Amino acid sequence: MAPRPRIVRTLPALHRALARWRGAGDTVALVPTMGALHAGHLALVRLARRRARRVVVSIFVNPAQFAPNEDFASYPRTFDADVAALTAAGVGLIWAPEVETMYTPGFATRIVPEGPAKVGLEDAFRPHFFGGVAIVVSKLLIQCLPNVAVFGEKDFQQLMVIMRLAADLDLPVKIVGAPIVREADGLAMSSRNAYLSAPERAAAPTLYRVLKDCAAAIARGGRIARVLDDGGAEIEQAGFQLDYLEARHATTLAKVESAADGPLRLLVAARIGRTRLIDNVAV
Repeated sequence: MAPRPRIVRTLPALHRALARWRGAGDTVALVPTMGALHAGHLALVRLARRRARRVVVSIFVNPAQFAPNEDFASYPRTFDADVAALTAAGVGLIWAPEVETMYTPGFATRIVPEGPAKVGLEDAFRPHFFGGVAIVVSKLLIQCLPNVAVFGEKDFQQLMVIMRLAADLDLPVKIVGAPIVREADGLAMSSRNAYLSAPERAAAPTLYRVLKDCAAAIARGGRIARVLDDGGAEIEQAGFQLDYLEARHATTLAKVESAADGPLRLLVAARIGRTRLIDNVAV
């Protein structure tokens, strides 16, 4: 049986544990999470273990990235199950701070990301979000000082924002994106999938199917605007309220007119019932 990871909740304990690893010459990978772990998170851990000798997983539901009308209070929290999954995955350290540790009384610093954080995708619908992500990720990278940090490609715009953040702040860490892990029917794994009712869960794979169909049509030479209009209509017919379905440059997230502007990434966000889902595919 794999040893249980050490769980640390204070910065001094975190720094002592990491200092022991570095003193032994070990490389360190960080996998930031908000808990409620699923197979997608564990794929990030496996990638992290291939990239570094030691792995630390953070579990912190970050209030700074939730708007008042969003699901911070009800966001799934499954700490005991998360610890069991990380034990089986061979993780050595879990960093699980309280909110008061991450945001001490009088905390007053903000980071305002631009570039890929201001392209009219998630930022248009959740204008608070990337500021909250930027501050917590910056803190985690500074607290842990990993050689590598692994993030999933499902949150593709977030991944681009974090890559830009680490480069702009000269943080000595390699940001690695991990491919999306999907259910057998194509639905991208997400902690929020637990919110879906049975009919909503049955409709949810429509997002991935439409993305794949649109990517194939664009690759065949289809006009992007027409392809995405048809795809958006299909998503809405399945019961979703569409926030966006767009083709963007795969590294800058700039708007594109044709496949010649590529490489391209298709990104979608849509609501079904009380659940908002996102997904993306390469063209």
